[in-house]
Amino acid sequence: MTKHSLRDFRENFMKSLFLIGGIGTLLILLLIFAFLFAESFNFFKTYDFWDFLTGTEWKPGASPEMFGLLPLLAGTAAVTVGAIIPAVPVGILSAVYISELAGPKTADILKFAVELSAGIPSVVLGFFGMIHLVPRIQSVFDLTTGQTALTGSIILAIMALPTIISVSEDAISSVPAALKQGSFALGSNHWQTIYKVILPAAVSGISAAVILGIGRAVGETMAVMMVTGNMAIIPGSDIFLSSVRTVTATIALEMGEVAKGTEHYYALFTIGAVLFVITIGINKIAEAVKRKHKQVT
Repeated sequence: MTKHSLRDFRENFMKSLFLIGGIGTLLILLLIFAFLFAESFNFFKTYDFWDFLTGTEWKPGASPEMFGLLPLLAGTAAVTVGAIIPAVPVGILSAVYISELAGPKTADILKFAVELSAGIPSVVLGFFGMIHLVPRIQSVFDLTTGQTALTGSIILAIMALPTIISVSEDAISSVPAALKQGSFALGSNHWQTIYKVILPAAVSGISAAVILGIGRAVGETMAVMMVTGNMAIIPGSDIFLSSVRTVTATIALEMGEVAKGTEHYYALFTIGAVLFVITIGINKIAEAVKRKHKQVT
């Protein structure tokens, strides 16, 4: 075998290997999709679809059983929105500092710290929240329990920050140097260049970072389950100071005890399918925004 034919063989082998990997990943995703929705279809054989979507009570042990999705969606939305509100500005400002203001050594240290924080297990953050945040929130707001949506939001904000900072920093760093130089040539100072040139040029990448941060918050289970109180009710006006339950926490809490083949069993698969659709939608939005960012840059 000549060197040329050996090189062709290696290239074809690697192409085939990557193709098999891609097809395998797609096949696994399709199987998960089919499994979830097949089980969800069994649920709607006995339970009304509209009652599921608009129901305000989740009571599997009641007679008759009630499987309303709204309390779980409300809890998920509460902790997600509460997490994104502080995480977005802090994440973007941190990314700006690392990219534009910090010295090379400081930037390297901060990048390492961000990457390290992304690897902290969620159960560790949940344990931290139970020990330190829960009693403090209970004391500060004079509540019967500190396991609230606010506590979950704080933990999720900490978890979403590494994603937002990393993706935003990449987007800001990829802004062409010619744009910055042109701004300086026109008499703008560094702060004006950041605000009027760099951030607008990186807005697509920053938007993708925010969307990915939302996806990180929506899909979290263990940490949220440990600090939110797990009350499957629609919160009142004090939504962030109420105990809530998310979609992911409901599946984790109830799946281990439910009898296979029951209506409750199929209901858990149905809310899993809802979460699957939400996650796919968030990922698709992030992918579209990142693609737009690449085209602009």
